[in-house]
Amino acid sequence: MFKILAIDDDRDILALICNILQLDQHLVSVRDQVHQLTIEDVQGYDLILLDVMMPQLNGFDFCHTIRDAVDCPILFLTARSEEEAIVQGLMTGADDYITKPFGVKELRARVNAHLRREKREKRPSRQQIGAFTFDFDLRQIWIGDMQLHMTKNEYKICECLARNRHHVFTREEIYEEIYGMDGNALYSTITEFIRSIRKKCKEHDRMPITTVWGVGYRWE
Repeated sequence: MFKILAIDDDRDILALICNILQLDQHLVSVRDQVHQLTIEDVQGYDLILLDVMMPQLNGFDFCHTIRDAVDCPILFLTARSEEEAIVQGLMTGADDYITKPFGVKELRARVNAHLRREKREKRPSRQQIGAFTFDFDLRQIWIGDMQLHMTKNEYKICECLARNRHHVFTREEIYEEIYGMDGNALYSTITEFIRSIRKKCKEHDRMPITTVWGVGYRWE
């Protein structure tokens, strides 16, 4: 049994989500407003389903607000399928998105896939990789005494590449590491994540990710 928070201003959608996820014995809490929620209100859950289009405060902005304080997967619920909107949402720190209207099987499959990935055993310890220090327990990256503030998916990409230093990963392989085979995101989001990671590293005069033209990326 996992604790799941569903946030949507449509109460019929919330009722549907509850009925579907309770089939897998999940404990589902619901909220139909987002602008009144605090950080404390969204902590302690194993997964959050977050509607994008809500009055007063949209899901993108709310995700950006809570992402640093919430480590669980965040999945957007959205009727928007434009690539630009999807990339924008994922860059705020979401893990995936589900397009409305969704079916029973799709919702159950996506939620349970993310829960399984979160519960995989994580290798502990702190490790120095080149100029970077990785804390695999806390999911943090440091250069000296300066922490690099990465989104959750940016961190996942860095860890994947750094743990396999000098190995070249295609964009598709990185995508599979981040989202799994059942991911619903766009491959172009990987390019955007890489661009964002490089920008943050460049602020500290580091450029650890090299492009191997025609193939993919590697950590130097």
